[in-house]
Amino acid sequence: MSRGPRSSAARRDWGRDEDGCTILHVDMDAFFASVELARRPHLRGLPVIVGGAQRGVVLAATYEARAFGVHAAMPMTQALRLAPQAVVVPPDHQAYHDVSEGVMAILRDVTALVEQVSVDEAFLDVAGARRRVGSPTMIAELIRRQVRERYGITCSVGIAATKFVAKLASGHAKPDGVLLIPRSATVDFLRVLPVGALWGVGERTEAALGRWGIITVAQLADSDVGTVQRAVGKVAGAHLHDLAWGRDPRPVHPGREEKSIGAEETFGVDVADAAVVQAKVLQLADRCAARLRSHGLVAGTVAVKVRASDFRTLTRARTLVTPTDVGREIYLAARELLAGVDLGGLPVRLVGVRAEGLAVASQAVRQPTLEEATADDGADRRAAELAMDEVRRKFGSTAIRPGSAPAARGERSTTTFVPADLS
Repeated sequence: MSRGPRSSAARRDWGRDEDGCTILHVDMDAFFASVELARRPHLRGLPVIVGGAQRGVVLAATYEARAFGVHAAMPMTQALRLAPQAVVVPPDHQAYHDVSEGVMAILRDVTALVEQVSVDEAFLDVAGARRRVGSPTMIAELIRRQVRERYGITCSVGIAATKFVAKLASGHAKPDGVLLIPRSATVDFLRVLPVGALWGVGERTEAALGRWGIITVAQLADSDVGTVQRAVGKVAGAHLHDLAWGRDPRPVHPGREEKSIGAEETFGVDVADAAVVQAKVLQLADRCAARLRSHGLVAGTVAVKVRASDFRTLTRARTLVTPTDVGREIYLAARELLAGVDLGGLPVRLVGVRAEGLAVASQAVRQPTLEEATADDGADRRAAELAMDEVRRKFGSTAIRPGSAPAARGERSTTTFVPADLS
């Protein structure tokens, strides 16, 4: 959560006018601490500090700990003086990375226009997803629900016509809320804020503006742009003056093409039953395939990741003869890879499936698999999965799930070869 200035005059009842408000800023609530609470539910409601003796600073704190004045980057000794009853949890950066990847995958299921700006926040432009998914507020609620259901953490979402205002809105929506700032209310929303709330205004810039009597966004907006430029410089002054009037033309920029699409899940309790792990792999493969189809991509390689109860992590990958976006094929390849992972009898803590070697589906040469070519019933698995996609678009991502794992029928992948050990 940002510690930047907020205004008590900012309201959550600006109305429901969503016209032109297609930019979302999604920000995880107390991300590192929330991930730890999801793993340790018995600590919920207690002041919890994430940090280690090695660095001696606070990495994150729950809202209960923040009530005592604890915040990120504070020396641990100071934090414990403020909240001596707090529970200190050592950080697990791999867990945070895994959850972050999963959350970003949820966002990319909504739209390809996702700009990740940190491990726990991202911008989305949902203009192209409105017909398929719904209004921006509906999309925000969908994202929040899926993040909560899959990872047991919460996020806040700001909705606006620009990135800058959307980011401010998410800060005012915290914790665990949604705030829409209609285009028509943007200037009114900004004018009640202190100047330190503007994007890019740090302590030095705030002090420089203060020397010219500018301490609120309203005062900055009403000042001559030349005055602002004399206070903070020509380029910065013009930019801040634009922000004060809600002008921010910067688009959501994904930054790079996706090189892989994956999904993984950490079990609530370590799992020793191979059938349970396989069933989860089936769900993850189906999720990967659905994302491939939604982006018009096919995968040339399938990889699995398995983490044992002792946190040892193994990864295996296999190249496909024919690129695919069919969940069943991805699952069968992943299942064979999973069978080759030796965990020494330890139960499984986490399992993941990743589709790699991506190519545009319309440009990829796809030959029918042996199963497709010889199937007596003429069943087209891809057509069936496309029908599942349509059901999910209409009724939500959890409306339909793939059938049970086909282990008992002895099915094998018909498209895999060239195993590669990536551990």
